[in-house]
Order: sequence, then structure tokens, then C-alpha cells
Amino acid sequence: MPIKVRIPTPLQKLTQQQGEVQVEAGSVRQLIAELEKNYPGIKDRICDESGKVRRFVNVYLNEEDIRFLKQEDTTLKSGDEISIVPAIAGG
Repeated sequence: MPIKVRIPTPLQKLTQQQGEVQVEAGSVRQLIAELEKNYPGIKDRICDESGKVRRFVNVYLNEEDIRFLKQEDTTLKSGDEISIVPAIAGG
């Protein structure tokens, strides 16, 4: 079940400059594990040491924030799109 994952520019150096990648996974947790397997180092940028998505990283499933779903346990199906969006601070 291929899931399209949009990779933000700061993480594209880990995905060989690809802005989108395809991953097979049944949950967000599995998707992150597959990303790490294919692109070592990406999980540390997305997740904290306990495996939770970092506070300053937003993950959207089909434009809905996974924090309002089941977070890392959110179920995925073929054709879903995940967007990883780092928070931007300014002042």
C-alpha cells in the first residue's frame, strides 16, 4: 500500500534531494520506521527519543493533523498522502 510522503526542504538532504517519496506502511509509526530504513537519520529529525513526533514537527494525513487523530498510531491506507511540516519560528 504505497503512501506518498512530502518531505520538507530541510530534510531533503536525507532523501537524495527528493521532495516526495513513496513508502509502504499501515500506520504513521510504521511509515516513520520505513523512512528511517530507507533514509537513515530522518527519524531523529522527526521524532524524539521516545518515538513521538517532535512538538515542532507537524505531520498531516491528507491535510489533517495527526495530533487530532491517533497520533503515531494513525492508520494509513493506499493512496493516502503524508506531509511533514516543520514549524517555523520568527519574530
